[in-house]
This record gives sequence, C-alpha cells and structure tokens, in this order.
Amino acid sequence: MSIATTTQSIREEAAAAFERLGWPTTRLEEWKYTSLAPVAKVEWGVDETPLTPDPSPRAAGRGDLTLAGRAAIELVFINGRLAETRGAAPRGVTVANLADSDSEHFARYADYQTNALVALNTANAKDGAFIEIADGTTVDGFIHLLFIGEGDGIWSHPRNLVVAGANSKVTVVETYSGRGSYYTNAVTEIVAGDGAIVDHYKLECESLTAFHTGVIQIQQARSSTVSSCSVSVGGTLVRNEVNAVLAGEGASVVLDGLFVLTGNQHVDNHTVIDHVKPHCTSSELYKGILDESSRGIFDGRIIVRPDAQKTVSRQVNHNLLLSESAIVDSKPTLEILNDDVKCNHGSTIGRLSEESIFYLRSRGIGEDDARNLLLLAFASEIVDRMKVEPVREQIRRALFEQMPDRLPERRDKR
Repeated sequence: MSIATTTQSIREEAAAAFERLGWPTTRLEEWKYTSLAPVAKVEWGVDETPLTPDPSPRAAGRGDLTLAGRAAIELVFINGRLAETRGAAPRGVTVANLADSDSEHFARYADYQTNALVALNTANAKDGAFIEIADGTTVDGFIHLLFIGEGDGIWSHPRNLVVAGANSKVTVVETYSGRGSYYTNAVTEIVAGDGAIVDHYKLECESLTAFHTGVIQIQQARSSTVSSCSVSVGGTLVRNEVNAVLAGEGASVVLDGLFVLTGNQHVDNHTVIDHVKPHCTSSELYKGILDESSRGIFDGRIIVRPDAQKTVSRQVNHNLLLSESAIVDSKPTLEILNDDVKCNHGSTIGRLSEESIFYLRSRGIGEDDARNLLLLAFASEIVDRMKVEPVREQIRRALFEQMPDRLPERRDKR
C-alpha cells in the first residue's frame, strides 16, 4: 500500500497545522532575519504538463549537473515529479519513489506540528526519494538525487527519506537547480541506525530568480556517524534548516556549510544540534562569502540535555564581506544543561587580507585573480572535506561561476 493512502491522516493533520501556523514571519525569533513575504504573496500552482525523457538539459543555467554514470544510481525530478531513474540500486539497497513506498519512518522526525514549512511539505508532497540500506550493507559509490525546477509560478515539495540500517554505510547527494521563478520546499529525513555511517551533501544552485526552503532532519542511534554538508550558491531567497538529534549514546555528527552570494541574494542558514544522550560529539563549520548587496545568516544552536554527560561539541562560523553593502548576521548559540561537557563556539566577520593580495600580486598575479585565489582557498576548507570527488568537482565549478566578476571581459562572458 502506498504512502498516499497509508498516511492520509498525517497529510490532513499537516494541512491543518499549516492552516494554524501560517507562513513564518519576522515576529518569530527563528525568522527574525528572513521574511517569506515574497513567497507567501504568490499564488503558486502545480506543474501538470507531461514529463519528457532525458530532462538533464533543463538544468541549464549553471551547467549540466547530472552525475549519471558516476553515481551508483541517479533519480531525476522535475518540479517535484520523478522523471527518470538512471542506473540500478546496488545490492542490499532499496531506491524508489517515496510516493510508491510504505515506510513506518515517514513524517516521524521532521515536526510538522510546529514547523510550518515541514507542515506545508507534508501536506503537499508527491514524489521524492525513498532510500533504505539493509543492515551491514556498504554502498559503493553514491546515490544522486537531482531536482530540477522550471517555469514561473510553479511550486514543488520534494520529500526524501533515507533509512540506514545498523552498521550500514551510504553516501547521498542532493542537487537543486533550474530556471525560472519557481519555489522549491524540500524536506529530507535521515535515519541512522546503530553504528551506521551516512555522508550527505546538498548543493543548492537554484535559478537566481527562484525561491528555496529546505529542512534536513537527522535522527541518530547509538554509535552512528553522520556528516551533512550544505552548499548554497543560487536562489534569490533561500532558507536552509539542518536539525540533528543525537538520540543514541556515542553518536557523532558533522555539519558543514558554505554559502557564496552576490547581487541581492538572501540565504538563511539555521541549524540545531540536540545532544540527548551521553558520550556524543558534534562539529559544525559554516563559511560565507558575500558580495554586492547580498545578505547571509548563520543561526546555529547546540543543545546539551541534562543526561548528555561527556558531550564534546564545537561550532564555528567564518564570513568574508567583499563589499560595503553586503551584510551577514552570525548567531552561534550554546544551550548547556549539565556541567560535564567540553563545548565551544566562535564567529568571525572580516575582509580579504590586503597583505595576502599584495603578496600574490608581487608574484605576477593580477589583482582579480589574486582575490579569487584567496576566496577559493577560504572555501576549500569546506570543499576539501567532501569525500566524493565528483561532488567536489561539481562544487568547485559552481563556485567558479559564482566568483565576483571585477573584470569587464569576465562579466561579458556570463
């Protein structure tokens, strides 16, 4: 029986919850830096046009982002609908359309009763990826989910569920791209069983006139290890939420993030790491590069519960401002409810070192190339931590396209 029938009551509850909660506003503390008014005022519609084969060219705008042939399996979605599956699922792995699956984990972790955007997704989601890894299975390579948005006034609500069994290992990559003034509201739930290892990457390079909101909800059991990296270079208004619950003793999580913005882009990164059990570790590193009149936000919160003794946690946010009109708001927060922990956090906001620029120029490198080399070096601390080479290549290409254009000849090529 499909999720569409077995979870009808959940969908109805979610629809009622969104009706009660409404669109988030800046009156809410968690939304004080970001207004969704430009999204809320649009009468969004659903894409009902027939799907066509081989949709990868539709990702034009930032290059062809398909990783077919390099990924173990790739699922391609257009405006939230599954258009094509490329490759086959490895042994011990289930990869299917979530709409055709029946999982007890659906909507158990991302809270649709209190999070309006999760409620909106839960009520309206159609297609998405369901990935289940059998106990003890190691997946060679990675699984790629490519979401393509196109058209004006179209919205979609992709819903993904990754369930990694005990002592399994898997890498999942999500890529969001497209063209037009559309709206993507995605939710991904990651469930890591005892001893499971999950590497997760999300590349958001939507159209520069598109809107994107996304929630990644991570639930971890005993001794599990999850790393999740979110990279944002696209979209006019973007909100990324990553929530990790360390619900098993000895679990560990790494959250990395990188946002490279220009023009009037607005990207809000909101994270919560909840240490519920003892002997857990977390590490968080987010970096931002902002040019012109862009605005970036990092709002990170680490919670250490009363029973989470021996917690070790570190949270850092570094930002570079390349213009006088760029703005970044950084708000790292620790909420510690017991005293047997090792936790620290920090935040910096600065500009490129003129001494470093002078040094590179003295070696015969032009000023603009010197600046871009320093920017790439700043971003590389995040990129180099990624374990999948095709993903690193994809990120570097997207970053190069986003580098500030100081020279007229470079601007003309865009």
